[in-house]
Amino acid sequence: MAPSHSFGPPKRVHTAHALFLLLSLLVASAPSAEEPDEIATVAFGVTGMESLAEHMPGLARELLGQLAEPEDGETGEEDGKQEDEAVLRARFRTQLVAGKDAGALRSLDKLRRILAESDAERAGVTYLQYEIFARARLREAQDDIPFDRAFRQALLDAFEPLDDGDALYLAGRFVYRLPLARQQIEELLSKLAGQERIPTEKALELVQAYQPYTVYQRILPMVPEALAAENRRRYAIQDDVLIETPDGATLSAVVVRPRRFTTPQPAALLFNIYSDTSVNVEVAKQAAARGYVGVVVDTRGKRLSPDPIEPWEHEAADTHAVLDWISRQPWSNGKVGMFGASYSAFAQWAATKKPHPALKTIIPVVASMPGFGLPMHNNIFINANYCWAFQVTSSRVDDPAVCRDTKRWDRLVDTWYRSGRPYREIDAVDSTPNPLLQRWLDHPAYDEYWQGMVPWKPEELAKIDIPVLSITGYYDDGQVAALELLRRLEKHNPDADHTLLIGPYDHWGAQWRPPSNLRGYEIDPVARIETHEIIFQWLDHVLRGGDKPALLKDAVNYQVMGTNEWRHAPSLAAVGDKTVKLYLSDLQSDLQSDPPTDGRYRLVAQAPEEPGSLSLVVDLADRTTTHNADAYPEPILRERLDAGRALVFVSEPFADGLVISGQFSGRLEMRLNKKDVDLGIVLYELMPDGRYFHLSWYVGRASHAADMTVRRVLEPGAVESIPILRTPMTSRRLGRGSRLVAVIDVNMNEGAQINYGTGKDVSDESIEDAGEPLRLEILTGSFLEIPISS
Repeated sequence: MAPSHSFGPPKRVHTAHALFLLLSLLVASAPSAEEPDEIATVAFGVTGMESLAEHMPGLARELLGQLAEPEDGETGEEDGKQEDEAVLRARFRTQLVAGKDAGALRSLDKLRRILAESDAERAGVTYLQYEIFARARLREAQDDIPFDRAFRQALLDAFEPLDDGDALYLAGRFVYRLPLARQQIEELLSKLAGQERIPTEKALELVQAYQPYTVYQRILPMVPEALAAENRRRYAIQDDVLIETPDGATLSAVVVRPRRFTTPQPAALLFNIYSDTSVNVEVAKQAAARGYVGVVVDTRGKRLSPDPIEPWEHEAADTHAVLDWISRQPWSNGKVGMFGASYSAFAQWAATKKPHPALKTIIPVVASMPGFGLPMHNNIFINANYCWAFQVTSSRVDDPAVCRDTKRWDRLVDTWYRSGRPYREIDAVDSTPNPLLQRWLDHPAYDEYWQGMVPWKPEELAKIDIPVLSITGYYDDGQVAALELLRRLEKHNPDADHTLLIGPYDHWGAQWRPPSNLRGYEIDPVARIETHEIIFQWLDHVLRGGDKPALLKDAVNYQVMGTNEWRHAPSLAAVGDKTVKLYLSDLQSDLQSDPPTDGRYRLVAQAPEEPGSLSLVVDLADRTTTHNADAYPEPILRERLDAGRALVFVSEPFADGLVISGQFSGRLEMRLNKKDVDLGIVLYELMPDGRYFHLSWYVGRASHAADMTVRRVLEPGAVESIPILRTPMTSRRLGRGSRLVAVIDVNMNEGAQINYGTGKDVSDESIEDAGEPLRLEILTGSFLEIPISS
């Protein structure tokens, strides 16, 4: 379970596009092509970080000398065209490095006029932190005062006219990772060491990296005090609130109220296990800046709470107590909306289990669902977040450093896998007891322990009468949980007001602002949305009667990868308005692997007339190999398929292409020589150029495939019919000539429990239970159902 909020890195623009444009203008303005050294290079002589400050202003001035700034009234472009945005970005940074502060202010002014054409709301505060710096240096020189005094005054002058939203945005620009920036500069310098002159392109790249670093290096020590004063002016901040629950527990909270309001206002509530006072205040300010009373509550046992830390188990009751407390405060108008991601999204669903009249909407983002996704996925306990229990319980504040010790966790799962010890002993391999894991392992079925944490029973779902906006991504690890909750809500509460927003995002990108490139896939421009803005638009819609976010045109709103468009449907079932059934055949595919093997077969539209079968043999005691280890979608776009000994099924090329939208399903008719098996299925698009695009995947325990809540072990030697359910949703247009590829394997790797097939509790099985190799026969009547969108 990832932290509930991800704050984006500082925005530093030094793109190849900007450098190329500025370089092209430099070359075009050069006096003669017969002097390439004068055109293509600038003086350098920097020997390391120590001499950088001495040499960079001169280097920047030389660059500016080759690109004269247009005079007032001139555009600097032929035919009266406006200067290019990328050129202005590069120029103002170069001017700041050169000490040309007045020129930098002029360039920033021109740049904002261009930006206002596409983003009028934020253009006025874009790069305002650099304007503050430039004005401080000018005032330092003109008034002969210390820079720190000039900076504080310039900062105050800049913040004074801003509304709370713009002020919050600007405050966010004063977050910067100096060590990372220094490392990037040192890497650039290492490639240029010892050169007296360097190519102009490299000089521009160095300037664009050096400018924000040198600005933030100077101003960051002054920022906390200045911003604290600004926060006190705008907000009433309480970071030590205590809330008593009916059963005697104590919860701690942060409350931030906008001072501009003197009457009761609605509250925006986030219920959070990742306790950090400074982060909680910033999150609450996000809400207060938009006119809400921001409330962030720590889960039981965290921060100021003296109680035991027991994740998941008290949220249904504790959220109810918090909602009741908020509704009785003098600053509350009795309306509360809950928001937040991951664990905080789970807490929102938990709050609907015991509804409180003050709760008017929930906005769960990448919701986790205990027992459904993590720590077990389709009844298989997985190791992806083994460290999480230590992160949230080792201290009353968040301890993310625990999970950053990747060497420890990689070593743990590798050592455990090779040892063949029972899964229940994995914490002994680490020599550190994991009591939470041991508690969870006692519930391998999705039983009442897990069901008691979220609205699961039909009568609980039927009581949910508030609008729900769920946001997730095709590559979010917990997506199946979010969709299962919505699916059950549709089934047991047909009149429920629920909305889904889903696109090509992972657990992090869906929370704030997705990266343009996700694990090797360049996402479509229309998918590059800012979900935190949609969250507050939704709160305004529900709590204040504002317009619904424009993107949310129906109950399900999904981005079709490869089309640069969003589509909308009235329900999850209506996303794929028809289904294509593809059968697994024993016919050799015309498309074989390289090097050739006999492991690729045809995925066909008609059921084979003659029955057949395909065999997969896995030695469960063999620790020199793994199976299904490459199923996780990283990278999404890959050059080749490494399927190992798995069964690979390949369709014919799609002559006209098609759009796959929804959750794939299927049924495996199979025969097994053991009582159980863990299965893995991965779907890819095989593109005409030979690359593979990861579409969706499935990992599940055969004995729980039909029912997560009850285990039914298999009968060795008998033909079993295993349904394939609870798979991640995807939506992508497969181009002309693409094929669909399905990889089917046994799940046996260091990422999860090993199911040895004895029928005992899998957590208690060990390599000593492996016995004879597992022999899995898949009959050719088996099929996959692929949802197709018109």
